[in-house]
Amino acid sequence: MNFSLLVTGARGQLGRDVAAAAARAGITRIHAPGSAELDIIDPAAVSSAISLAGRGSRLVVINAAAYTAVDAAEREGAARAHSVNALGPANLALACAAHPAHLVQISTDYVFAGDSAGPNTVDGPTAPRTVYGRTKLAGERAVLRSGASAHVVRTGWLYGAHGANFVRTMARMAGEDDPVRVVDDQHGNPTWTADLADGLIALVLAADRVPPGVLHCVNAGSTTWFGLARAVFTEVGADPGRVRPCSTAEFPRPAPRPANSVLDTAGWAAAGLPELRHWRSALHAAVAAGAHAS
Repeated sequence: MNFSLLVTGARGQLGRDVAAAAARAGITRIHAPGSAELDIIDPAAVSSAISLAGRGSRLVVINAAAYTAVDAAEREGAARAHSVNALGPANLALACAAHPAHLVQISTDYVFAGDSAGPNTVDGPTAPRTVYGRTKLAGERAVLRSGASAHVVRTGWLYGAHGANFVRTMARMAGEDDPVRVVDDQHGNPTWTADLADGLIALVLAADRVPPGVLHCVNAGSTTWFGLARAVFTEVGADPGRVRPCSTAEFPRPAPRPANSVLDTAGWAAAGLPELRHWRSALHAAVAAGAHAS
């Protein structure tokens, strides 16, 4: 494989799995800096990193760096969220256009309002209701307007072995005695980062034949947070009856969550890319692999 891969944000939940998936796929030239090593809001650092990583070979960049503290962004972190989620991707896209390199920008279901009747399509109307969603949409637009060769891949409801996430929280609470109340009127596609990482590497390997633009990639099937919580309890051998449903109105958060985060993946399949397995099978595999453990 005569190309190099640069993974930004490679110490995060998704970035670590992307680097591991690349190695499993036989990619030998992998550059995987964490945010402390490569700050994507620094244009000079980005240009230098892309120039060095792509020296002597074709370069693909997967941007897994993001500000994902959704509630904190709503309260006081708007400036930081904009820097990382909007300006950072713009810097990467401009550097990729200049060198040149191909960019895969990771985005989110939060770019949608969450009020659609069915799964959100790649060309459906975007109307983010949060600072996080607005900054991620700004990052998408900056990439797509940059002139760089690029794909934007939206995903959602991620969980993995690294960092805090809903599945790990529920697995911890399953080991306690109290009942747990979980929202049952928000719908989405629980997605294991290891599966998503394999999908992203498949896209990297097929990037020359997949038309640039927006794609959706999530584990198949959908459920609610309540449904996911019960599944986690079941997987770790706890009583799922301890999980009780509640409404979004009963569990207010600073950043409003989309009621419908389900993503339509028809474009991913039409591009000939491997569809991710059903979320329930992925959760079983993730727990068996220890991804739920603290």
